[in-house]
Amino acid sequence: MSNDQNPDQGEDLEQQMIDLAEVEDAKLSESHQSYSQNQLIRRRFFGHIPAMISLVVVTVITVTAFTSVGYGILPGWWQHPFRLPQGATLVNGGEPTMFQDGQIFGPHPFGQDSLPRDIFARVMRGTQQSLIIGIVVALVSSVMGILIGAVAGYFRGKIEAVLMTLTDFVIVVPLLVIAAILGQFVSGMPFPPFPLAIVLGIVSWTGMARLVRAEVLSLREKEYVSAAVAMGASPWRIIRKHMLPNAVGVIIVNASFTVAAVILLESTLSYLGMGVQPPEVSLGMLVSEGEVAINTRPHLFWIPGLFILVIVLCVNFIGDGLRDAFDPHQQRKGERRPGLRQALGLRGTSMAQSRQASQLGLDTAGRTGSSLATDSTDPKANIFRFRRKK
Repeated sequence: MSNDQNPDQGEDLEQQMIDLAEVEDAKLSESHQSYSQNQLIRRRFFGHIPAMISLVVVTVITVTAFTSVGYGILPGWWQHPFRLPQGATLVNGGEPTMFQDGQIFGPHPFGQDSLPRDIFARVMRGTQQSLIIGIVVALVSSVMGILIGAVAGYFRGKIEAVLMTLTDFVIVVPLLVIAAILGQFVSGMPFPPFPLAIVLGIVSWTGMARLVRAEVLSLREKEYVSAAVAMGASPWRIIRKHMLPNAVGVIIVNASFTVAAVILLESTLSYLGMGVQPPEVSLGMLVSEGEVAINTRPHLFWIPGLFILVIVLCVNFIGDGLRDAFDPHQQRKGERRPGLRQALGLRGTSMAQSRQASQLGLDTAGRTGSSLATDSTDPKANIFRFRRKK
């Protein structure tokens, strides 16, 4: 009788397992929504808190810089120009009027220099110049680097040898020296700061070229590229349609880091007097002018310096978020991002001390356990176990 029921019981058990699997699949399909690759990238980027905070800060600084003093034919809402106005007088001895006499900003929130010119207007104008140079250089260097890197990685052979030799030659020469020489050459050209930005872009393409070449070398061996070659697609179509779209993550991330590096480079050149020239203004030039009066009026030095620091840090955080969004495999697994206490060294010290104390406790317990084990197995050590009767 039991042998007759066994096949039926097996069929019932199999049907129950199938029903359970269908229920679990239905639950998973309801709870987990499928996302495309672009949606996953956006979700990872918007979930990167430092990148989001930095994006908000950079957006606020950019909007304030371009709307306050205006740009080109667009007027601004700030009442003082960045150049020396006629009939200007020194207010409050040139000190900042922010949060004084019951006012939030006052007529000159960042103070005035000795001429007297409004520092807020000049800092906003310098921020405009730095952002324009950073973006234009990122575009120019990206176009040149993509072109050179893609051609070198796809065609290989003598073309790759010539292009990579040129890249190594540009890398060997110090970037600051080339930028200073070419910056002096284009200093008198019209439409500043675009000539300087184009020159800096011409000498800043090497990093992008090497990254794009490495990416193209890896994509060159993929099956879909071989299929496109077999179907008779031209090399330029393969590069444009199949390789560059798959390398867009590397391109965007490197371009974002290029913006931060170029802002620092332009500030250095302007600080040395080889970048943006008067009557235009840049943040590096303001830092150089404020260094003379750093002992008497330190705000002339620190305010533009803080703007450089904030912009560069925020752009780097945005680049970090883009890198994690496009390539999540580079994220650290099983670890949290360092907080404020860990960044200052406070949390790391306490964690190290607690880890050392726990390790000492484990070592003590291990030695105690080993000694007990030794005592239990050694006949000479246990005087109560092997005792002769008298």
